[in-house]
Amino acid sequence: MNDFSAHPSARNGRPARDLRVDLGLVAAQIPASSRVLDLGCGTGTLLSYLMAERDCTGTGVEIDPQKVVRAIRRGVPVIELDLDRQLDQFSDNSYDVCVLSRTLQTIQRPAHVLKHMGRIANLMVVSVPNFGWWGHRLRLLGGHMPMSKELPYSWYDTPNIRHTTLLDLEELFDQLGFVVERKYSYTLRGRRLHMQGHISNLLAGAAVYVLRPGR
Repeated sequence: MNDFSAHPSARNGRPARDLRVDLGLVAAQIPASSRVLDLGCGTGTLLSYLMAERDCTGTGVEIDPQKVVRAIRRGVPVIELDLDRQLDQFSDNSYDVCVLSRTLQTIQRPAHVLKHMGRIANLMVVSVPNFGWWGHRLRLLGGHMPMSKELPYSWYDTPNIRHTTLLDLEELFDQLGFVVERKYSYTLRGRRLHMQGHISNLLAGAAVYVLRPGR
């Protein structure tokens, strides 16, 4: 596994300046003209960009009815499904790329969803906030639940139910037999970090992973 020093635009086109940091990194990993399945697509921001700028086709999956409506108004095809229970509706290898952007922490069965992603597409892009960031650790030491730009909710109204550190997540990827082709970690201000392991887990506010099914 490598934490590449090259900007993602060096591999797959220019990043999207009008997207938030993680979505710009995600978009830069997706080859032009790909068939993309965006799990937890929200209002369709990523797919709308990929369709307009990268000649991609795709489908979004979202459970929030209001977000589904907003995505459809953008011209994004969306299916209203429960990621934890209904991904078996997608056939094996039916998409080129499967995306899970800032959604892993909101689902009940992360390993189950990741397994389906590896079945549905041969390329996966996953972005996550890092619960192991040093600021979160300090808040816990002070007796409070973590809050930050990446985790902006109070404990009593958060949609996040699965908090993970980058090290724990990478262990899960290994257990599932996934190969991490690229990893981009960055600070809360969006500055790229060029490091691995425990240091990345301490300093990174979030990360984007590019994965392929392995053994």
